[in-house]
Amino acid sequence: MSIRQSKTELFEQFARVGKALSSGLRIEILDLLAQSERSVEALAEILNQSIQNISRHLQVLRQTKLIASRKEGNFVFYRLADPDVCQLVGMVQGVAHRHLSEVEEIVARFGSHKTEFEALAAPELLKRVERGDVVVVDVRPRLEFNAGHLPGALNIPLPELERRLKELPTDVEVVAYCRGRYCLMAYAAVDYMTAKGVAAMRMGMGMSEWRLDQRPTVVETVVAEMLPSPRPRSRDQ
Repeated sequence: MSIRQSKTELFEQFARVGKALSSGLRIEILDLLAQSERSVEALAEILNQSIQNISRHLQVLRQTKLIASRKEGNFVFYRLADPDVCQLVGMVQGVAHRHLSEVEEIVARFGSHKTEFEALAAPELLKRVERGDVVVVDVRPRLEFNAGHLPGALNIPLPELERRLKELPTDVEVVAYCRGRYCLMAYAAVDYMTAKGVAAMRMGMGMSEWRLDQRPTVVETVVAEMLPSPRPRSRDQ
């Protein structure tokens, strides 16, 4: 076999990964699995898709070894194959943001105050949390919070924010974060809190980036989510 033929075959294998990422829904599935493992039924509910459609997309991701699975009873739970997949998704998002003006336009629809808040560096944030100068709020669902969160973070899922706003202090800053840099729940949370008079800012990274940087993470007891319990749908779902 010639070098040319071998090179063509090699790059076709690279292209398989690109094809697996050619669907926005599949990228969103990977983004969710970066937070915690989930069943196909749970993914279908969160993404407002049929189980059959989600299953087809999961099959594509499995064929390219981007996800792995395990079986528990009648349910199959999916997770990212390794942290490199989370890093790959982040790189795709970053390239899209730098080269596609539409990304910034979409993000700008959420959180009218987003440009007012500079993202805090992680070491400085943890120091301020320890001193009690800031309160960190994780606006992800409880399952994702339990699977890993920032030390000292308070879990207030976005749909519960209005009801639980009184739990937040009024004399210190509040820093909100969610799944990743492009998770719109943090934008929406900061916008809402600011409108209610809370001194809030958005953390520049989400849990995905935090984990990739190997920063301190607290893991609670995790119960696998087979079917999400009924709850209000958050704005980015």
